[in-house]
Amino acid sequence: MASTSQCIASLARLSIATATRRPTPSIIPKLLLPSVVTPSFVRHASGSGSGGMRKRAPKKKKTYKAFRSYDQSDLEQYSLCDAMRYLRAFEVGQPPHIIKYEVHVKLKAQKNGPVVRNRIRFPFAVKSDTRIGVICPEDSPMMEEARQLGAVAVGEESLFESIRAGNFPFNKLICHTDSKEALKKANVGKLLGPKGLMPSERHGTITSNLKATIGEMIGSDEYRERDGVVRMAIGQLGFSPQMLADNLKAVMETIKRDMDGIIEDGHPKSLDEVVLSTTHGPAFSLNGKFNPTDEKIQPQDLQSAM
Repeated sequence: MASTSQCIASLARLSIATATRRPTPSIIPKLLLPSVVTPSFVRHASGSGSGGMRKRAPKKKKTYKAFRSYDQSDLEQYSLCDAMRYLRAFEVGQPPHIIKYEVHVKLKAQKNGPVVRNRIRFPFAVKSDTRIGVICPEDSPMMEEARQLGAVAVGEESLFESIRAGNFPFNKLICHTDSKEALKKANVGKLLGPKGLMPSERHGTITSNLKATIGEMIGSDEYRERDGVVRMAIGQLGFSPQMLADNLKAVMETIKRDMDGIIEDGHPKSLDEVVLSTTHGPAFSLNGKFNPTDEKIQPQDLQSAM
């Protein structure tokens, strides 16, 4: 039989062992559990509330009802002769009959407003590669007349077939009034429209007077406002300053007249800036003056072709 001291020692060892032994965890920490065994109430709790990550709605781009217009108070601008002088320096060695002066007329206009579009006959012809096509009845007197006037493509169904095949030997197209209905039935507007070749009565390209219309087209060109800007060639590099000034004046008068004719309520248009450039040269903003700023240079010094 154990003595009293032995019993006390046994009880002491038992209490020490019980105190140092770690308790067995009844619940495994959530971070150690795989997602497939995470209790449903834990998943719902972690995804709710303001602590979760939320995607921000993308910011809407700022839209403008009118085309942008910039402050030109500090913009360096040039007279016509000064701009020609610098542009000619950029085109040294280029054939003067190939290089063109181009004007960019920027307008203050609404994006959803009407556009200006017209055909203009220059005092001095700019393009020498005008090729005219005429839609007219086959084997008719108009067909022979169009050929004598210099048309490069004439006819009705034969011309429509050429257009459908993607063959455009012309860069101007007019239609005789006798072929107006045939043009509508041919359904070629989707091919001619993007190229600016679709005849219309508004622009005078559906006509009964082929001689007058073809004569007007030679030495003239069409323009159309795109994104608030009218761009078109107004002269060859060999033009004198006065020749270029006359063509530029004709363009500006026509655009102003067109703007006055189509202005509607809520869609005002006005001139913002006129820029002159060449085929390979930079662009120069014009100040509306003609003479060069350097008194040693005269307009006649830019007279000769390069």
